[in-house]
Amino acid sequence: MTDSGDSGPRVTMLMRLEALAARGALALLRRLGPVRASDVGGAISRAIGPRLPVSRVADANLRLALPGLDRAERRAVIRDVWDNLGRTVGELPHLSRLPRDPAHGPGWDVTGAEHLAAQVARGGAAIFVSGHIGNWEMLPPAVAHHGLPFASFYRAAANPLIDRMIRTLRDEAMEHSVPLFAKGARGARGALAHVARGGRLGMLVDQKMNDGIEARLFGQPAMTAPALAAMALRYRCPVIPGYVERLGPARLRIHVEPPLPLPDTGDRQADVLALTQAVNDRLESWIRTHPGSWLWLHRRWPKTLFETRA
Repeated sequence: MTDSGDSGPRVTMLMRLEALAARGALALLRRLGPVRASDVGGAISRAIGPRLPVSRVADANLRLALPGLDRAERRAVIRDVWDNLGRTVGELPHLSRLPRDPAHGPGWDVTGAEHLAAQVARGGAAIFVSGHIGNWEMLPPAVAHHGLPFASFYRAAANPLIDRMIRTLRDEAMEHSVPLFAKGARGARGALAHVARGGRLGMLVDQKMNDGIEARLFGQPAMTAPALAAMALRYRCPVIPGYVERLGPARLRIHVEPPLPLPDTGDRQADVLALTQAVNDRLESWIRTHPGSWLWLHRRWPKTLFETRA
């Protein structure tokens, strides 16, 4: 049994069953409360994740990027990666209700809020840049709480029913309606037009882009998307870095840093590379500080780098 139409992919019976299971899981996570939901998500993920084949990708990445870690230390980082991922999922239904600046217990706070206040006063276009660090889902609602809701790129879930649930949870946390741009050429054009109109855009730029430009990450060549740098330089808009640090179960700290300097040498290609490298340098600094909070499961570097070390 399927539904068909021009508005999206067909909804199959399997998709309906998946969505039913997802709704049940979300209902359970809500009943557990933010701390227990985080703990349960982390426990399940760290019990299963390190045994999955994708964890070998993480181990290879760690051997390349942080060669000083021994096997036991790499295993500890990978366990933390899975723990953080599970907690991020468990906390998703609770983001809209987490208190700000709690004295203790679950909630979130911000360091560097003055940089957000400066952008509010300045107005106009801005690009917020981060990576899959800590509970990255908390960054958009926290920034929106300071008066700066931003649009973002979005990869839809394969199941449109589950995709709708995820988007609803994100909208509840944001408390604002913002554009979402599909990854790809069409989405890139939409994002460019959005920034040109003075809109704000958030980007997670820590994943490999095969047709990107070669910057460095942990001293190794890493193909990186140049769109952020190209937009920022074209419209001379601030690039504001930030990331989410996990302090405990459903206890999060958003770090906001000053806008990155925008190069202006007259050589556009060199300027795009310089700004892209500056972004990678900030990502690397955050990851080195909190290695277990980054998503090492992604194939971030070229395969040839691993073949030469085999």
